[in-house]
Amino acid sequence: MVFLGFHASHEQIPPSALLQAVIDAERAGFDGAMSSDHLAPWTTAQGESGFTLSWIAAALARTSFPIGMVNAPGQRYHPVMIAQAFATLEEMFPGRFWAAMGSGEAINEHVTGDEWPPKDVRNERLRQSVDVIRRLIAGEEVSEDGLVRVHRARVWSRPAHPPPLFATAVSAETAGWAASWAQGLATVAQEPDALRRVVEAYRSAGGIGPCILQVHLSWAESDDRAFAIARDQWRNGLLAPPITWDLEQPEDFDAALAGKDPEELRRAVLIDHDPASLASRIAELVTIGFDRVYLHHVGTEQSEYLDMAASDLLPALKEQL
Repeated sequence: MVFLGFHASHEQIPPSALLQAVIDAERAGFDGAMSSDHLAPWTTAQGESGFTLSWIAAALARTSFPIGMVNAPGQRYHPVMIAQAFATLEEMFPGRFWAAMGSGEAINEHVTGDEWPPKDVRNERLRQSVDVIRRLIAGEEVSEDGLVRVHRARVWSRPAHPPPLFATAVSAETAGWAASWAQGLATVAQEPDALRRVVEAYRSAGGIGPCILQVHLSWAESDDRAFAIARDQWRNGLLAPPITWDLEQPEDFDAALAGKDPEELRRAVLIDHDPASLASRIAELVTIGFDRVYLHHVGTEQSEYLDMAASDLLPALKEQL
């Protein structure tokens, strides 16, 4: 059975409301959740961005299912502090925490005032950061003087077993590169052929662990309403890397979106009013080769969506997967 998860989007929903949403998601029948990790929202219309490391501890304490998060160590986050945070979460909630590690985006990282490196340097910085995090959680004293600088660091409160650290990747090239160090792969929905290339690149390079898919969707009782929700809240879906890696402010995203055809959102977001149709479209993507799928309803109001997921969407997905 494919793992069916709920995505908690901090860019759109206040942390207190998002906490209630993840509690309700467990009650609705989701198998687990994952969380974004932003300092700023993508667009000014979204208007939120809670601190994930605070929120996820509360979410784990108020639920019983596993919850993971995306994380980009190396600039905004020093990997020593991330190692301490991850070790604490895993010690408190054994077997329920995981992280998907990425190279970051300027919208979150530029605030340090440090230079925003090119993609190849960011990848190497990520690789060094993950190595530091793993060694610290294993109990080593770590010193490094590379793209990441560490001086005689130790993490004293450690879990019995380290949490799994996955990689995030959108391209096949990054997926293949990550296979050498990741314990699983997380990606976001795109055209089926592109998803196949991502999965094949990871697996053919020896990638282990689960392949995880995040799907953006917009559901409402009419197609017009579902489209309006997506247009208001997920216009950033009209942009793609590399441009999304390098913009610094939500206002920069707003400007880059000017003149874009909103109808193109249907390529980035599954927009539907029919739960059965929506389930079939999700299943088509999952069967490409994914072990877990996390569903992100892009609306700010989650309660009606979660009611629909409990009564219609999740049962339909379980039949098809």
